[in-house]
Amino acid sequence: MVQRVGVLAIQGDYAAHGAALERAGAQWHEVRTLEDIRSAEALVLPGGESTVIGGLLARFGLLDALVERVRGGMPIFGTCAGLILLAKTVEGREQPGIRLLDIAVQRNAWGRQVDSFRAPVPTVIPGLPEIEAVFIRAPRILSVGPGVEVLASYRGESVLVRQGRILGCTFHPELVAGAAIHQYFLGL
Repeated sequence: MVQRVGVLAIQGDYAAHGAALERAGAQWHEVRTLEDIRSAEALVLPGGESTVIGGLLARFGLLDALVERVRGGMPIFGTCAGLILLAKTVEGREQPGIRLLDIAVQRNAWGRQVDSFRAPVPTVIPGLPEIEAVFIRAPRILSVGPGVEVLASYRGESVLVRQGRILGCTFHPELVAGAAIHQYFLGL
């Protein structure tokens, strides 16, 4: 099980992910430099604004290092904007990204900030039949490639997916009391 997890800390609610990782039994550190990326056993990409995060990763020279580490087998978990950065295809927008998760996404597809909501979501994860999901300006997964496993769906739409050691969700698991999804990620 991964014990030392980096959380990208250039924008978004990275501290909430850190708290969830602590509840799940991991140590975490903020990632802002190449050395921070190199010292992580795994990495979390938080929500926020995907175009800003992607642009900052490119500007600070971190994007190529992230891609290299993920291609080398480092587990990575993207939530909301983090999922957009992981997605191979982002509908209607060309933006910097990691692009290693074989999915197509649409940004802000679940509505505006005022349309945010919580909902129980069933999963296919053994021992975790249901999770509480918080959707805030969430992206929508439009399609998944053949190597992508859908772990949870809401109203017939994929909201939690996995491809090897890449995990992505459209919602914010760091905003609920438990840490079930973070615990699952640590097991990758």
